[in-house]
Amino acid sequence: MIKKYNRKDAISYALFWAKKRNAKYYNFDELGGDCTNFVSQCLFAGTKTMNYSKNGWFYISLDNRSASWTSADFLNKFLIRKEKTTGPIAEKTSLKNLEIGDIVQLRDSVGFYHSLIITEVKNNDGNPFNYKICAHTYDAYNRRLSTYNLNNANFLKILGFYD
Repeated sequence: MIKKYNRKDAISYALFWAKKRNAKYYNFDELGGDCTNFVSQCLFAGTKTMNYSKNGWFYISLDNRSASWTSADFLNKFLIRKEKTTGPIAEKTSLKNLEIGDIVQLRDSVGFYHSLIITEVKNNDGNPFNYKICAHTYDAYNRRLSTYNLNNANFLKILGFYD
């Protein structure tokens, strides 16, 4: 059974750490970017669970973590998996269906390259001007989603998590 994702805890974490780094986690800014690491931390704050399997979603240390914790492509594949395995679960949706704690991933011709977490929704009308995000790598605190190129964006609705 899917358990409830604590969106408020995820957003509290995002807002607190958006412009700084939590020493419990390695800062990947110099190793391809810290955005997905940050979003994973936010998701963990809202689920309090990790999946320690080979293809799971977890962080223990720089050298002991899953690819899905720090890679936008792998996080996407993990979140929209069909298996009912431990960890957060999501489905692709449209912008107008997003709420706080949901994820936006930006994509180019190579794949997903940036992960953002929704921290504020003024009006669920699908207008990117009404959504704000937090992110790492290019640190953002309640930045308007409309400032990003969303042509190939993936919008992920967090449905909850399996324990």
